[in-house]
Amino acid sequence: MSLKPGGKPPYFPFVAQKLTSSAPIRHGGPRFPSEATRAGAAAVEANAAAVTDTATDAGRGGEHRTPWATLAAPKLRVLIVDDELALTRSLARVLASHGFGVVPVGDGAAAIAALQGGRFDVVLSDIRMPTMDGVELLRALHTLDPDLPVLLMTADPRVETAAQAVELGALQYLLKPVPVDDLVLGIRRAVEHSQTLRRQREALELMRENPLVEGRADLAIHLDRCLATLWVAFQPIVRSGDGSLFGYEALLRSTEPTLPHPGAVIDAAEKLHRIHELGRRVRALAAESFAPMCACDTPDGAAGPLLFVNLHTRDLLDPSLTDRSEPLARLAHRVVLEVTERAAMDDVGDVRAHIATLRAMGYRIALDDLGAGYAGLTSFALLEPDFVKLDMSLVRDVHTSPLKQKLIGSMTGLCKDMGMQIVAEGIETVEERAPLLDLGCDLMQGYLFAKPGRAFPAHVWP
Repeated sequence: MSLKPGGKPPYFPFVAQKLTSSAPIRHGGPRFPSEATRAGAAAVEANAAAVTDTATDAGRGGEHRTPWATLAAPKLRVLIVDDELALTRSLARVLASHGFGVVPVGDGAAAIAALQGGRFDVVLSDIRMPTMDGVELLRALHTLDPDLPVLLMTADPRVETAAQAVELGALQYLLKPVPVDDLVLGIRRAVEHSQTLRRQREALELMRENPLVEGRADLAIHLDRCLATLWVAFQPIVRSGDGSLFGYEALLRSTEPTLPHPGAVIDAAEKLHRIHELGRRVRALAAESFAPMCACDTPDGAAGPLLFVNLHTRDLLDPSLTDRSEPLARLAHRVVLEVTERAAMDDVGDVRAHIATLRAMGYRIALDDLGAGYAGLTSFALLEPDFVKLDMSLVRDVHTSPLKQKLIGSMTGLCKDMGMQIVAEGIETVEERAPLLDLGCDLMQGYLFAKPGRAFPAHVWP
C-alpha cells in the first residue's frame, strides 16, 4: 500500500462543510482538520439523524431513501471506530459508495458493543482515541474474534505503536490520509485473508466432527497414521552478502488426508496432548537426514551449514529434548532451535533455565515469526536468541511499504546491537529482497531462492 501522496487516487476529503451536502467528494482539505470537523459535527449528527428518520418512515410506508448505513444487502460490513465523528462519517460515505455496509462508532467501548450485537467483516480503527486506544481495542477484539481483520489508521505514526500493532496481528497500519482506492483494496484483501483463516479453522472442525474423525479415539488413529508417514522437507537459508548457503530449515510434511497440512497436525497433537511425541518424531527425521552432512565436521561445526528445527513452546518441557543420547543432540553444534510461540511462555515455567541447558549442549536459539502476533517482545527478552526470524507478513510487499521498512530497520538495528542475526523469511520476489538488503538483514529464506523439498534442494541467487 502506498503511504505517501502523489500520483494516487483522491484522498479522503476532511472538510466538514461538505459532509452535509450532496456535492461530490473532491480532493483537498487539511490533513488535521480537527477544528473544521468539530465545527461541522453538529450538522453531521443532524444529517445522520435525518437519514435514520427517513429510513424509519420508509418502514411505515413513507418515502424511501437508502441511507449509507443501511445499504441493501451489503456484501461486506465495516465497523469504523474513530472519536472524530465527522471524519468517521466522511469515511463511511466513501466506503458506502463502494458498496460496503458501514457502521460508525466513536470509541472502543461502543465498538465492542457493536461487535457483540452483530456480525462484521472488518474493523477500521483510529489509533489515538481517549479511554481505549486502537492498540487496546485490537487486543480486546482478538479476544472476541481472533479471525476478525483489523486495519489501524493514524496521522501520527510511531514505531512503538506500529510494533505493537503488528505484534497483535493488525493486518495493516495506515497513514492518514489514505487514498480511497488503496483503502478499498486493503479492506477487501483483509476480508479475503480472514475468510481463508476461517475456512481453514472450520475445515479442521468439520474433520473432527466428521464420522471419519469423530471423537478423540478416531483423531488419535489419524494422528498415529500421520506420524507413521510423516516426512521432513528442507528449505535453504542463504547469506544476504553473496547468496551462499548458510543452512536449512526442517519443515514437517503430512501425507495423511485428514491432517493435510502442518497446522492441522499440530492442532491434533495439541488436542490429544501429544505435542512431545510429534516434536520427537520431527527431530528424529530431521537428524536422520542431516547427520551425513556432519560426518566430516570440525569440532565446532563451523565448516558446514546449520539446521534450523522448529520447537513448539511446550517442547521445552520434554525431557528428551535435553537427552544427550537423542539423535539431534549429537548434532547440537550444527542445530538452531526455532521457538515458535503457539502456547504461552508462562506455561513453561523457568524458560531461561531451559534455554541455558540447551545452550550448554551446543544448540543455538532462534525466535521464530517475529511480527506474526505470536512472537512478542516478552519472548524476545526471555530467549535472548542468536537468530531472529521476521515473519513473512512483514516481508510481504515490503518494497511498497515505508512503514514496514522502518519497522524492519529498527528491529535490525536492535538485533545487531545485541549480536543477533536477522533472518527474513517468505521472500518471493527480487523487489522484496532489495530493501531487505539495504536494511541489513543478515540471512534470507523464501521461494525466490528455493522451495522446500526433500533433502537437500539446491538454491539460486537471482
